[in-house]
This record gives sequence, C-alpha cells and structure tokens, in this order.
Amino acid sequence: MKVEDLRAKTDAELEEELLSLRREQFNLRMQRATGQAPRPDQHGKVRRNIARLKTVLTERARQAAPTSNGTNA
Repeated sequence: MKVEDLRAKTDAELEEELLSLRREQFNLRMQRATGQAPRPDQHGKVRRNIARLKTVLTERARQAAPTSNGTNA
C-alpha cells in the first residue's frame, strides 16, 4: 500500500480500508494465539498500513480544520 494511492481515495474509502485492516489485524492476532500464524511478517505489514492510513486521515483533518494564529485581536 502506497501513500500516493491512499491520498487518491476519499475519506469514506479510507475509513472502510481502516476498518478492513483492523479486522485483518484482529484475525492475525487470533491466529497467533491459537498457534496457526502462517506468515509472521504480516503483523508488521498490517500495523504499518494502519499507521499510513491514519497519517493520511490526520493530515486531511488538519487541513480541513481552521488554523489559529494565536493572536487575540
């Protein structure tokens, strides 16, 4: 998953993707707990993809929020 691809998606698509990744993370955690983890490297990949997604969502939220310059005029 590349950041450029994430930035091309809408907020709704990003939220849906985030939900999907969290479900995948949960399933991987359950597989690990039961001793069925087929690919241990997937945990790190899913975590990093979640972080990328949340970073893009945070960037968009900060751009949309009105900025305050700190003066009381």
